[in-house]
Amino acid sequence: MFLTMFLLALIYLAFIGALWRFGVPLFFIVVVAAVLLVAQYYWSDKLILLSLGAQEVSEQQAPQLHDMVGRLAALTGIPKPKVALIDSPVPNAMATGRDPKHALVAVTTGILQALTPEEMEAVLAHELSHVIHRDMRVMAMASFFATVASFIVQSGLWGGFYGGGDRDNRDRGGAFVFIFLISAVVWAVSFVLIRTLSRYREYSADRGSAVITGQPSHLASALTKISGQIQRIPQQDLRAVEAGNSLMIFPAISPGSVSELFSTHPSLEHRLARLRDYEAELSH
Repeated sequence: MFLTMFLLALIYLAFIGALWRFGVPLFFIVVVAAVLLVAQYYWSDKLILLSLGAQEVSEQQAPQLHDMVGRLAALTGIPKPKVALIDSPVPNAMATGRDPKHALVAVTTGILQALTPEEMEAVLAHELSHVIHRDMRVMAMASFFATVASFIVQSGLWGGFYGGGDRDNRDRGGAFVFIFLISAVVWAVSFVLIRTLSRYREYSADRGSAVITGQPSHLASALTKISGQIQRIPQQDLRAVEAGNSLMIFPAISPGSVSELFSTHPSLEHRLARLRDYEAELSH
């Protein structure tokens, strides 16, 4: 994770230098980056929850779920997160929030029906590990310059490649082409690095679940069940929750549809292998 963040920092510094070199005011870069960062930091998770139709539930509406989340939160020493339900047959869970004081754990109705209480507790421990590690904050910080680069690339694709007939316009057009190409490279490289970082965060949350519950096999069993059921879920139901794939414990996509290099999550086989290693560590 440290190496990935270091490489991202180098790329972003080079990106800022290139933009400044080709005449983009540094003040403008900082303002745009700050606005995008604030928007992503405070509202991206809320927009995802809204798109998924997540509804916050009270202790009276979901007593067992609240009890599990409350016990795990007390065990780890963090404030109890809010709890929400997503009406979907896709078995999945997610956590959002920039820090433990502003956290929310959401689960689908499908996962409540699919898992045993022990497996469900392991899944919730995984999600609370994301909260403890402040992974929403980490990923927001890691990706905000990639968002700037993506914005520039999309601007170019939507008509930035033109200039007037005079020399000044041609010079500006040439500068824009260079900025567009640099932005495209930054976006492409950061795309891979951010997904690498995301996979490491998932491994870390898996380990956190193993440590919190003391039973890595419960999470392994839950992941196996989730993967098996997702393979049988109709594509329209998978598409309905795909907006939350990067935050969920298991991406709602068909196995083999994307290379692990470009995935936000490690493969099931690699996660199960790590969990077996954690089981061996805890048994000693």
